[in-house]
Parts: sequence; C-alpha cells; structure tokens
Amino acid sequence: MTKMVVTPWEVSGKIDYDRLIKEFGTQKIDNKLLRRIESHAGELHFMLTRRLFFSHRDVDWLLDKYDKGEKFYLYTGRGPSGHTHIGHLVPWIFTKWLQDKFNADLYFQMTDDEKFVFNPELSLEETNKMSYENALDVIALGFDPEKTFIFSDIDYAKTLYREALKVSKKLTFSTAKAVFGFENSSNVGQIFFTSVQSVPAFLPSVKAGKNIPCLIPYAIDQDAHFRVCRDILPKLGFYKPAAIHTRFLPGLKGPESKMSASIKDSVIFTTDSAKDAKKKIMSAFSGGAASLEEHRKKGGDPDVDVACQYLYFMFEEDDEKVKEIFEGYRSGSITSGDVKKMLVDKVTRFLENHQKKRERAKKKLDKFILTD
Repeated sequence: MTKMVVTPWEVSGKIDYDRLIKEFGTQKIDNKLLRRIESHAGELHFMLTRRLFFSHRDVDWLLDKYDKGEKFYLYTGRGPSGHTHIGHLVPWIFTKWLQDKFNADLYFQMTDDEKFVFNPELSLEETNKMSYENALDVIALGFDPEKTFIFSDIDYAKTLYREALKVSKKLTFSTAKAVFGFENSSNVGQIFFTSVQSVPAFLPSVKAGKNIPCLIPYAIDQDAHFRVCRDILPKLGFYKPAAIHTRFLPGLKGPESKMSASIKDSVIFTTDSAKDAKKKIMSAFSGGAASLEEHRKKGGDPDVDVACQYLYFMFEEDDEKVKEIFEGYRSGSITSGDVKKMLVDKVTRFLENHQKKRERAKKKLDKFILTD
C-alpha cells in the first residue's frame, strides 16, 4: 500500500478521510448539520447523504448568519492545465445545487497564473486559453448567468492584484514554506500565488463595502491554500470563508489513484468521444473476483470497483438502485461487466448531452466572464 499524500499538487495512496479531518483540523459533517442544510434547501443532495461531501469548516456559522438574514456567496475554481474531466465536475455539480437552493452568487476563479508558475511545460498563453475552454464546461452545467462570474486570474489581474497585495503583506515566507513545502528552487510566483487565490474569498465584501459570508466547495487537497486564507482574512477585517470538502473520484486505474489529466487513460474527459469513453471504462479497475466463475460464487467489492464508485459518486442518483447494484455485486449476481455496461450507457448519454450544451456555451461565454 502506498503512503497517503494529499497536497494541492499531489494526491496519491489510499486516502483515509477520517485521518485527513484530524490532520487538517476540519469538522466532520454530522446529521445535525445535514438537518440544518435540509431545513433551508428543502432537500439534501445525494452527494451529502452519501457523505461524498464529508468535511467542512464553519458551515454551521455560515447558516447562523443565513438565519439572521445574511446571504452568502459561493466561490470555487479550476486550475486550467488541460481539458476538464469528470472528476472536476463533482464539486461543480454540488455548487450548482447550492446556487439554486440558496439563490447565491458564484465567483469562479480560473487559476491560469498558478498553472503557469507551477508547470514548467505550460506557457502563459496555453493556460490562459485553457481557462476559457474549461469555462465552457462550467457554463454547460447550467449555472445562472445573472449570478455566475467566471474570471481568469491573468485577465482580471488589475482587480485581483490590488487585493492580493494586502494578503501578501500578512503572509510571511516562513508560513508559506511551512504550509506548502517551498524550497530554495521554488520560483517567487509559486510563493505569491496563495495571495491571489485568497482574493475571491473577500472580493465581494470589498465591492459591497461590508462583510459578506463566503462558502467555498472544493476537493480536500486544496485545503492548505484556504487554511492560510482563513488565518489572514480576519487580520484584514474580513470574515473567514466557510468551506465544504469533497472526497476524490478515483481514477480509472483503481481506488488508490486520483483522476489526473496528465495520465490520459486514468480519466474521462468531457470532450471524449463515446467510443473513447467506452474503451476507458471497459478497461477500468475491477473489484470483481479473478474469474467469472469465482465472482459468481464469492462476489466482489463495490467499494474498490471503479464502475461502481462512478455510479455512486455521480451517475446514479437513485439510492435504492445503488443499493441493489452494490448488493448484487457483493453476492456475485451482478458482474463487473454488467456494472461497466451500465456506466458506459450513463456516461455516453451524459457526454452527448454535455457536449451539446458545451457547444452552445460558446455563444454565452461573454455573459459569464469578468474582466478588468
């Protein structure tokens, strides 16, 4: 078993989410918090009931503010180093639900500056161009154009830089080094970046001239940035942003792999053809027995089977159906091939629909984009 590593730039090994809660100092989402969310939203998203969103920081405080009439806004983002894949969509789909249920504005940051300074292979032009390519996937999910503000750090730099400077003045190199592991070889762009990533957590407050609560949904690997952000913002007179964390959708290679755009066969891209998606799914890691005969006798493990997990994370919203599939898989009455065929059908339909919406999004891009 490989050692667990969870940083903003690397995720590997078997992920122990309870251990991450302890190490990162977050709070487990409990039934009491779920009931509070449900009382406002009218229902719970399946990503909450299935504990795909498992951890948080100050969501209870955020709801206290909401109870007193203080609306909150949402902030999330994407590091545009390549095409969007299915794993990126998990927090975005949940963010869309939050926008709908709480009538919340969304600030969506494309960190093309980050990907440029951290990836020696990418040019500034490439990461900036990919920001707008990735934005099409965000728009295709159906976010409200009146309440959704997408921006590239490069193209919104005049606005962001003024506020990032205020953060950077409070962030020492020793803190950045301790949190992120920077070395003498790290370039200064990398060291400064967290200051930029912190800005959307208080920018609407600056614009409004008053504090507005912020909720950031993100995968738990990004938590280091926001630990620093939450430490600094009160020193500038702003609320700490609340956060809600998702688990990782496993890569196609198995439960100890994260979807990585740099490993093409480990991911399903939103731009993949139905043929390519099917090929990837059919060769994905299986939790079944060594042979069909053995699987029929002993069953398999849906908790490590990639196709089962993709249904659980995103592609089968019906809890009863998921229960039926998982029980059948454990008993051996449902095989790995059966589950993969189910997933191929659902993913193919999703991609066909998403790609049509993505194409239409090109005509709507200007309605969503913030620039200086």
